[in-house]
Amino acid sequence: MSTSNTVSTSNPDRTSFLLGLVGAGIGGSLTPAMQEREGLESGFNLTYRLIDAEKIGFDATDLPEILSWAQRLGFDGLNITHPFKQHIIPLLDELSDDAHDLGAVNTVVFRDGKALGRNTDWSGWGRAFRRRLPNAVTDRAVLVGAGGAGAAVGYALLDHGAAHVSIIDTDTQKAQECATRLAKRFGDDRVCATGDLAGALGDAQGLVNATPIGMTGHTGLPVPADLVRDDLWVSDVVYFPLETELVRLARSRGCRVVPGGGMAVFQAVGAFEYFTGRTPDAERMVRHFEELSR
Repeated sequence: MSTSNTVSTSNPDRTSFLLGLVGAGIGGSLTPAMQEREGLESGFNLTYRLIDAEKIGFDATDLPEILSWAQRLGFDGLNITHPFKQHIIPLLDELSDDAHDLGAVNTVVFRDGKALGRNTDWSGWGRAFRRRLPNAVTDRAVLVGAGGAGAAVGYALLDHGAAHVSIIDTDTQKAQECATRLAKRFGDDRVCATGDLAGALGDAQGLVNATPIGMTGHTGLPVPADLVRDDLWVSDVVYFPLETELVRLARSRGCRVVPGGGMAVFQAVGAFEYFTGRTPDAERMVRHFEELSR
């Protein structure tokens, strides 16, 4: 498998695309509606299908067959979500450098008989963050959650100039592995794993929640309420609901806040660009996401 910095684009004369999302428990995903609507608004036909492991009954061992099946049926690409973002990697012909660094793929593009792995999670969070807080990313930040979303956020923070990122997870080994992976790309002096949440936040200007805490069915706060100071900027990756307990608390304290919906939209914006070779109207996709989320 090779790595690449290049962006593969499709034939600009194409008028139709067939895409899909591979994951487990994805029935509530807003991605199909966002992608199909933007395709329609952009003047071509885009069909987007869910390939749900829970409904169809498959697991990671079936991914080679799923990938082959999609290629034979003429899919132009697939989005990949939990729990397959790592498992898909050995099956691909090429990885972008960022997907290789992260060890995760959320976008597979089929081109010239090859399956190309890309990652738009990190760039999606970064674009959403800069849209709300264009100057805050140079700060020191605390990242709670070291899973796939956490790694993507950490990559974005460091890529966009964060001075330092402290990573905290209830699974200390996962936090250390995430920090080690990011340090290979950005340097040991800019990222670390820590178990001292209060100490890390006391020296930070920003806080990101990249855990499921706050989403429907997982209510609560990812950090103690008394650690959320009014001078912090606060971001949440959770977007069901958009107004998580952390977002609500941060707003009430007067913090600058970046809610989770932006990452969901802008990872889709990036995937749309890879799949179609066209630049979508990002603000239009934001408005459509907000309509769907009501």
